[in-house]
Parts: sequence; C-alpha cells; structure tokens
Amino acid sequence: MTPVPLAVLLVGITGSGKTTVAQALVGHGYTRLSVDEEVHRLHGRYGVDYPEDTYFERERPVVEAIRQRFVKELEAGNDVVLDHGLWRREDRDAWRQAAREAGGHPLVVYLPVSRGELLRRLAERNQREDANALTVTPEALDDFLARFDPPAGEEEVVVYSGDVDALVTALSQAR
Repeated sequence: MTPVPLAVLLVGITGSGKTTVAQALVGHGYTRLSVDEEVHRLHGRYGVDYPEDTYFERERPVVEAIRQRFVKELEAGNDVVLDHGLWRREDRDAWRQAAREAGGHPLVVYLPVSRGELLRRLAERNQREDANALTVTPEALDDFLARFDPPAGEEEVVVYSGDVDALVTALSQAR
C-alpha cells in the first residue's frame, strides 16, 4: 500500500525558524513551498521595492498559486512542507482541508519562540537582503504576536523542539 503523503503546515511568528525547518525537511524528501520567496521573486523586497501596505494584495495570488501546487504535489503522492506562517486558525483549517481533499495527511508543526529570542533573531535577519529577510521592528513584532492564534484544541500538532531528527521521527510516526 502506498503511504499517504504528509502535508506539513509550519506555524510560527516571523523569525521562529520556519524556513530553516522547511529547508531541512527538503533533505528528507519533502517538497518545500514558500509564499515569501515567491512574493520576493515576483515583486522584490517588502518595504523596499514596493510599499508595505501593498503586501497582502501581492501575496493573495501567490498564496492561491502555492495552494494549487500544494494540491498537485500531494495528489502525486509527494510529501510537502508549507513554508508560510499560518498565524490564523481559519487559515490552518483551510490548508488542512485542501490537504485532505488531495489525499494527504495534514500535520501542524508549531515553532514556539519567546518574544526575546524572536527579537534577537530578527535583529540579525534585518541585516540581510534575501527573500526571507523581511525587516521587522519590535512594534511590528508585537502587532504580529497580537494577531497570532497558537495551535490548540483538536489540531493535530507536533511542537518543534529545535531537533530536526526528532521532528522527522515524529512526522514518520504520524504517517
């Protein structure tokens, strides 16, 4: 019997390590889909090449294109990792539903990180200019945290501890 493909939905605030985890999972056979990198490829740097207040209108069609690829990858039997924050419960619910409809098994991987550690990581990252180097002020981080719905309740969640091997083992067991 062919194993059901996994749809790993990374959940965490900007700077929590989603991209690092997603890139590590690629080495374990996962197809990585990144909304931020596709927005960057199409439009450039947030707040530099286009005004910050136009981000969501630029992001919307990218999310839809990534969702279509997500579904196609799962339908083809490929494990997928979605490198996107999924801060809102309703967004996670929609991606879980899309995964199930495509024949995949959705799993939320939550990357909880303290505000202090996020600020430290963001200070480093704010110096870079790549697709994943969105400049975030402490005030913006507080706004992000206020809008974040941590996974809870009946969501099937794996909490990332910082150990990729332990995560890969947990994902294999969840399959």
